[in-house]
Amino acid sequence: MHYLKPKQIKVANITTSEVELKDLLKAWLAISFAFAILFSGGLSFSFGFYYVFIVSSLTVGIGFLFHEIAHKLTAQHYGCFAEFRSFDTMLILAVLMSFLGFIFAAPGAVMISGPVGKRRNGRISMAGPLTNIILSLLFFSLMSVPVPSLLKPVLFIGFFINSLLALFNMIPIGNFDGRKVLIWNKFVYGTMAAASVILFFISMQFYRAYATMGVL
Repeated sequence: MHYLKPKQIKVANITTSEVELKDLLKAWLAISFAFAILFSGGLSFSFGFYYVFIVSSLTVGIGFLFHEIAHKLTAQHYGCFAEFRSFDTMLILAVLMSFLGFIFAAPGAVMISGPVGKRRNGRISMAGPLTNIILSLLFFSLMSVPVPSLLKPVLFIGFFINSLLALFNMIPIGNFDGRKVLIWNKFVYGTMAAASVILFFISMQFYRAYATMGVL
Protein backbone atom coordinates (compact mmCIF):
# COMPACT_ATOMS: atom_id res chain seq x y z
CA MET A 1 0.00 0.00 0.00
CA HIS A 2 1.08 3.60 -0.55
CA TYR A 3 0.55 6.48 1.87
CA LEU A 4 0.95 10.21 1.54
CA LYS A 5 4.39 10.89 2.96
CA PRO A 6 4.70 14.08 5.02
CA LYS A 7 7.96 15.98 5.26
CA GLN A 8 10.50 13.74 7.00
CA ILE A 9 12.66 14.84 9.92
CA LYS A 10 15.33 13.12 12.03
CA VAL A 11 14.92 12.60 15.77
CA ALA A 12 17.84 10.73 17.38
CA ASN A 13 18.63 9.11 14.01
CA ILE A 14 15.01 7.95 13.61
CA THR A 15 13.20 9.16 10.51
CA THR A 16 9.80 10.56 11.44
CA SER A 17 7.59 13.57 10.80
CA GLU A 18 5.68 16.22 12.76
CA VAL A 19 2.46 14.40 11.85
CA GLU A 20 3.68 11.13 13.36
CA LEU A 21 5.05 12.78 16.50
CA LYS A 22 1.73 14.55 17.09
CA ASP A 23 -0.21 11.32 16.54
CA LEU A 24 2.05 9.36 18.92
CA LEU A 25 1.72 12.03 21.61
CA LYS A 26 -2.04 12.23 21.13
CA ALA A 27 -2.46 8.46 21.37
CA TRP A 28 -0.10 8.17 24.35
CA LEU A 29 -1.96 10.85 26.32
CA ALA A 30 -5.42 9.53 25.41
CA ILE A 31 -4.61 5.92 26.33
CA SER A 32 -2.90 7.01 29.57
CA PHE A 33 -5.91 9.19 30.44
CA ALA A 34 -8.38 6.39 29.68
CA PHE A 35 -6.55 3.87 31.85
CA ALA A 36 -6.15 6.45 34.63
CA ILE A 37 -9.95 6.81 34.67
CA LEU A 38 -10.31 3.02 34.64
CA PHE A 39 -7.80 2.44 37.45
CA SER A 40 -9.22 5.32 39.54
CA GLY A 41 -12.85 4.34 39.08
CA GLY A 42 -13.70 7.70 37.53
CA LEU A 43 -12.40 11.17 36.75
CA SER A 44 -11.35 13.47 39.55
CA PHE A 45 -9.02 16.42 39.97
CA SER A 46 -7.16 15.09 42.97
CA PHE A 47 -3.54 14.21 43.67
CA GLY A 48 -4.52 10.54 43.58
CA PHE A 49 -5.86 10.78 40.06
CA TYR A 50 -2.82 12.70 38.80
CA TYR A 51 -0.58 10.05 40.36
CA VAL A 52 -2.54 7.26 38.64
CA PHE A 53 -2.31 9.17 35.35
CA ILE A 54 1.48 9.32 35.69
CA VAL A 55 1.58 5.61 36.53
CA SER A 56 -0.58 4.89 33.46
CA SER A 57 1.65 6.97 31.20
CA LEU A 58 4.76 5.14 32.45
CA THR A 59 3.22 1.67 32.04
CA VAL A 60 0.33 1.49 29.59
CA GLY A 61 1.58 4.51 27.65
CA ILE A 62 5.15 3.28 27.33
CA GLY A 63 3.99 -0.26 26.52
CA PHE A 64 1.88 1.08 23.65
CA LEU A 65 4.52 3.58 22.48
CA PHE A 66 7.42 1.13 22.41
CA HIS A 67 5.23 -1.50 20.72
CA GLU A 68 4.45 0.82 17.82
CA ILE A 69 7.99 2.19 17.55
CA ALA A 70 9.32 -1.39 17.36
CA HIS A 71 7.05 -2.04 14.37
CA LYS A 72 8.20 1.20 12.77
CA LEU A 73 11.95 0.67 13.24
CA THR A 74 11.80 -2.91 11.98
CA ALA A 75 9.91 -1.82 8.88
CA GLN A 76 12.39 0.99 8.27
CA HIS A 77 15.22 -1.52 8.66
CA TYR A 78 13.79 -3.28 5.60
CA GLY A 79 13.69 -0.05 3.62
CA CYS A 80 9.98 0.63 4.03
CA PHE A 81 8.21 3.87 4.71
CA ALA A 82 6.63 3.41 8.15
CA GLU A 83 4.77 5.93 10.29
CA PHE A 84 2.25 5.68 13.10
CA ARG A 85 -1.20 7.15 12.58
CA SER A 86 -3.68 7.50 15.42
CA PHE A 87 -7.30 6.40 15.11
CA ASP A 88 -8.94 9.43 16.68
CA THR A 89 -12.41 7.90 16.86
CA MET A 90 -11.02 4.88 18.71
CA LEU A 91 -9.12 7.14 21.12
CA ILE A 92 -12.32 9.00 21.98
CA LEU A 93 -14.15 5.68 22.33
CA ALA A 94 -11.46 4.34 24.67
CA VAL A 95 -11.85 7.35 26.97
CA LEU A 96 -15.65 7.07 26.95
CA MET A 97 -15.53 3.31 27.61
CA SER A 98 -13.21 3.84 30.58
CA PHE A 99 -16.09 5.50 32.45
CA LEU A 100 -18.04 2.23 32.02
CA GLY A 101 -15.29 0.19 33.65
CA PHE A 102 -13.63 -1.39 30.62
CA ILE A 103 -11.50 -0.38 27.62
CA PHE A 104 -11.02 -1.68 24.11
CA ALA A 105 -7.80 0.04 23.10
CA ALA A 106 -7.03 0.38 19.39
CA PRO A 107 -5.16 3.70 19.43
CA GLY A 108 -3.75 3.44 15.92
CA ALA A 109 -1.31 1.54 13.75
CA VAL A 110 1.97 1.87 11.90
CA MET A 111 1.25 2.44 8.22
CA ILE A 112 3.81 0.67 6.05
CA SER A 113 4.61 1.10 2.39
CA GLY A 114 7.37 -0.82 0.64
CA PRO A 115 8.76 -4.29 -0.15
CA VAL A 116 7.04 -6.47 2.47
CA GLY A 117 6.66 -10.22 1.91
CA LYS A 118 5.59 -12.99 4.29
CA ARG A 119 8.97 -13.19 6.03
CA ARG A 120 9.45 -9.46 6.49
CA ASN A 121 5.84 -8.94 7.47
CA GLY A 122 6.21 -11.65 10.11
CA ARG A 123 9.33 -10.05 11.55
CA ILE A 124 7.80 -6.56 11.53
CA SER A 125 4.71 -7.92 13.29
CA MET A 126 6.84 -9.87 15.79
CA ALA A 127 8.70 -6.73 16.88
CA GLY A 128 5.73 -5.18 18.72
CA PRO A 129 4.70 -8.01 21.06
CA LEU A 130 8.36 -9.02 21.51
CA THR A 131 9.00 -5.53 22.84
CA ASN A 132 6.12 -5.95 25.30
CA ILE A 133 7.56 -9.30 26.43
CA ILE A 134 10.95 -7.66 27.04
CA LEU A 135 9.33 -4.76 28.93
CA SER A 136 7.27 -7.21 30.98
CA LEU A 137 10.43 -9.09 31.96
CA LEU A 138 12.18 -5.81 32.80
CA PHE A 139 9.37 -4.61 35.07
CA PHE A 140 9.16 -8.09 36.65
CA SER A 141 12.89 -8.17 37.41
CA LEU A 142 12.71 -4.70 38.98
CA MET A 143 9.90 -5.86 41.30
CA SER A 144 12.52 -7.73 43.35
CA VAL A 145 14.59 -4.55 43.84
CA PRO A 146 13.88 -2.38 46.92
CA VAL A 147 12.13 0.77 45.69
CA PRO A 148 10.08 3.58 47.29
CA SER A 149 6.45 2.60 47.89
CA LEU A 150 5.23 5.10 45.29
CA LEU A 151 7.13 3.21 42.58
CA LYS A 152 5.80 -0.25 43.43
CA PRO A 153 2.51 0.22 41.49
CA VAL A 154 4.51 1.37 38.47
CA LEU A 155 6.55 -1.84 38.43
CA PHE A 156 3.61 -4.17 38.95
CA ILE A 157 1.27 -2.46 36.49
CA GLY A 158 4.13 -2.26 33.98
CA PHE A 159 4.62 -6.01 34.34
CA PHE A 160 0.90 -6.79 34.16
CA ILE A 161 0.01 -4.46 31.27
CA ASN A 162 2.94 -5.45 29.06
CA SER A 163 2.27 -9.16 29.57
CA LEU A 164 -1.37 -8.48 28.67
CA LEU A 165 -0.41 -6.45 25.58
CA ALA A 166 1.92 -9.21 24.42
CA LEU A 167 -0.72 -11.89 24.92
CA PHE A 168 -3.49 -9.84 23.30
CA ASN A 169 -1.42 -9.04 20.23
CA MET A 170 -0.38 -12.67 19.79
CA ILE A 171 -3.99 -13.76 19.17
CA PRO A 172 -3.73 -15.38 15.69
CA ILE A 173 -6.83 -13.87 14.09
CA GLY A 174 -7.74 -10.98 11.80
CA ASN A 175 -5.11 -8.31 11.45
CA PHE A 176 -3.44 -9.09 14.79
CA ASP A 177 0.34 -9.42 14.97
CA GLY A 178 -0.03 -13.04 16.06
CA ARG A 179 -1.64 -14.13 12.81
CA LYS A 180 1.15 -12.61 10.71
CA VAL A 181 3.83 -14.19 12.90
CA LEU A 182 2.08 -17.58 12.71
CA ILE A 183 1.90 -17.41 8.91
CA TRP A 184 5.62 -16.61 8.77
CA ASN A 185 7.07 -19.00 11.39
CA LYS A 186 5.10 -21.41 13.57
CA PHE A 187 8.03 -22.06 15.94
CA VAL A 188 8.56 -18.34 16.61
CA TYR A 189 4.83 -17.91 17.11
CA GLY A 190 4.62 -20.83 19.55
CA THR A 191 7.60 -19.58 21.56
CA MET A 192 6.27 -16.02 21.84
CA ALA A 193 2.72 -17.14 22.57
CA ALA A 194 3.94 -19.49 25.32
CA ALA A 195 6.09 -16.74 26.87
CA SER A 196 3.14 -14.33 26.78
CA VAL A 197 0.82 -16.85 28.47
CA ILE A 198 3.36 -17.67 31.20
CA LEU A 199 4.10 -14.00 31.94
CA PHE A 200 0.42 -13.13 32.05
CA PHE A 201 -0.30 -16.10 34.34
CA ILE A 202 2.47 -14.98 36.73
CA SER A 203 1.20 -11.38 36.67
CA MET A 204 -2.31 -12.60 37.58
CA GLN A 205 -0.90 -14.44 40.61
CA PHE A 206 0.68 -11.20 41.79
CA TYR A 207 -2.56 -9.35 41.07
CA ARG A 208 -4.57 -11.73 43.25
CA ALA A 209 -1.98 -11.57 46.03
CA TYR A 210 -1.90 -7.76 45.97
CA ALA A 211 -5.70 -7.54 45.83
CA THR A 212 -5.97 -9.86 48.86
CA MET A 213 -3.55 -7.63 50.78
CA GLY A 214 -5.53 -4.57 49.78
CA VAL A 215 -2.64 -3.09 47.81
CA LEU A 216 -4.76 -2.79 44.64
